[in-house]
This record gives sequence, C-alpha cells and structure tokens, in this order.
Amino acid sequence: MIVFPHAKINLGLNVLRKRDDGFHDIESVLVPIPLTDMLEAIVDPSVPDGAVEFTSSGTSIPGSPSSNLCIQAVAALRSLRPMLGIRMHLHKVIPTGAGLGGGSSDGTHALMLLNSLLKLEVEGRDLHNLASGLGSDCPFFLSDRPQLAEGRGEQLTPVEVALKGWWLLLVNPGIHVGTQEVYGNTKPSNISANIADTLVNSAPDQWQSSVKNCMEEYVFDAYPVVKQLRDALKGNGAAYAAMSGSGSSVFGLFKDEPALPVAWTELPMRAWKMQL
Repeated sequence: MIVFPHAKINLGLNVLRKRDDGFHDIESVLVPIPLTDMLEAIVDPSVPDGAVEFTSSGTSIPGSPSSNLCIQAVAALRSLRPMLGIRMHLHKVIPTGAGLGGGSSDGTHALMLLNSLLKLEVEGRDLHNLASGLGSDCPFFLSDRPQLAEGRGEQLTPVEVALKGWWLLLVNPGIHVGTQEVYGNTKPSNISANIADTLVNSAPDQWQSSVKNCMEEYVFDAYPVVKQLRDALKGNGAAYAAMSGSGSSVFGLFKDEPALPVAWTELPMRAWKMQL
C-alpha cells in the first residue's frame, strides 16, 4: 500500500507564550500543499511480528533511524494493537529543516497507512493522540484542509481560506534551520494576532502587513538568504510572500501563473511552482 504524505505552509505564525512543559502556545493557519513524499508499506512474513524493516531514498534524512517519525509511528501503534512484521520504504522529496512539515507528515501518514493496511481500527481521539505524541504539528496531517493550529499546534479548527486557483511559488535555499533554535530565539507576543479572522475576511493581496510570521525576525537576521528570497518573491509579483514555519523555506502567492527563475532551481536551492 502506498500513500503520499503532503507538505504544508504556514499563513502567519504567532508565538504567544512559553509553557511550563517547555513547549510554546502558538496560533497559525496551516495549509496543505501538493508537494509530497512517497511512503510504501507491506506485510512481510520474514519480519518478526511488531518489527519494521525501514529503508529510504531521495533526499537524505538527518539523524539516527530511530528518530525517524515513520519508525516511531510503528512503535506508537504497537502500544495499542498487536502488529505483523512490516517492510516500509520512504522516498523523500520534501526538504528537511525547511518549515514544511515533511517529517511530521511522513509520521502521521505512516500511522494512517499501517492502521488501514493492518485493519487496526484505531480511530478518532486515539489516532489524534498518537499523532500528537509524534510531534506538535502531526495531527494537522490527519486531514487535508486548512486549519487553525493552537495550543502547541495540536488544537485544530477548520478554516475556510479562499486560495483555490492561486499559484504558489515555493523556494528552499538548501539550508537546514533547526526548529528548537528558532523557538529559543523568538520573543513571545503574549497577545493573539487573530490570524484566522484576517485570512477569512480578506484577500491575499491584503495580508502582507497583517499576517505575520513572528519567527522571520530571527531567521532573517541569522540566515540572510532567507530574507533575500522572501523579498525576491515580492519583487517577482507575489501578492503575499512569507517564510513557512520556522524556515528555511519561503513562498509567494500569485493570482496568475508566475515565472520560475532558473537560478532558484539550481542546487543547493530548490523551487516548485504549483496551483492550489
């Protein structure tokens, strides 16, 4: 069985406060985008019950194999249900450390894939809790629609953001920006930015001055190329341009199909053009 874990972008990101548990309360609208990895799993009788043989290809994945969220998803499901031996392969396209949620999407889609493949019948709140245990933004990937993320990212409310037909130009500069690093250098606002209300009640060409990612201040200073790319998107005619999540990817929204500068496709940079 094969699934295609999708990436996300953040429309606005406001860090409200640091919590006693070490996480942060945030508010951000997450939007799924059609940039995907590929994840396949099969039952293999040669693999012991409850075990997983995991391989990957494509973009390299940093860290030890045990830290991969696909493998952690197997362990999470195994805590609730007995499982057969699984062979799993991930082909990685979404860049890591890029603010696109690729690892979180892989882990959550592994949960859903194995739940369906093995007919484990883990549903509703139990599935949400397993996803939340993998990572703060993992529950978002249980569905395929824009949502307001609150709490540490696991409290989700559907949002009607009118982006159908808009073009997205997504650029990754080929640098890894650590989430913990950015959170540790972002000053909490302690006040709601009402991001969802703004997005629902106005068009993208009205967002630049009001839909802010508060993590941009640190990242733009520490990694100037990220700001340069954001500014280049605006200069290229984007109605709205911003950094996604904690970076390093930036994106622009265009009413009409934009040109894709050749320089943005030359490694280590990567760029994608897609219609929402």
